[in-house]
Amino acid sequence: MKHITLFIAACCLILTACAQNNPNQGKENTEMKKTLVVYFSATGTTKSAAQRLAKEHNADLFEIVPKQPYTSADLNWRDKQSRSTLEMKDKSSRPEIAKLCENIADYDTVWIGFPVWWDTAPTIVNTFIEAHDLSGKVINVFATSGGSGVEGSAKDLKKAYPQYKWGESRLMN
Repeated sequence: MKHITLFIAACCLILTACAQNNPNQGKENTEMKKTLVVYFSATGTTKSAAQRLAKEHNADLFEIVPKQPYTSADLNWRDKQSRSTLEMKDKSSRPEIAKLCENIADYDTVWIGFPVWWDTAPTIVNTFIEAHDLSGKVINVFATSGGSGVEGSAKDLKKAYPQYKWGESRLMN
């Protein structure tokens, strides 16, 4: 009986010593999660919202810049022949972007922001999503709008890209 008690005591001492030598024992992964705020802003309104959101989340910023900038005439939603109207009528439209986000793999959470056009995200947002691998990331949506909510836009994106993990959506006027 005495030998068993000594054996158990020795085992406890060894286990305690091993636990003290393991610096990761009892600690969660302390690696910092990185957040990126991606935005498309035709007039500057969404850019301002993106900057506020980035500050709130201590996030980096990346602007979706169209290869061919939008003019005031391009953005005239009342003109049935304006560039934005034609792009939004054609759901397969993918306006070219000036550059890719080369370090997208560094981020765990990505916020994607845009002005709501015709109750959804501008098609240039689809260009960005399709040009980047967003697998394994939480994708949140934020939008600016003069009269629409963000819910329809978020629903459309989730439906178009069901392979991704979608988080929250936020209207930021």
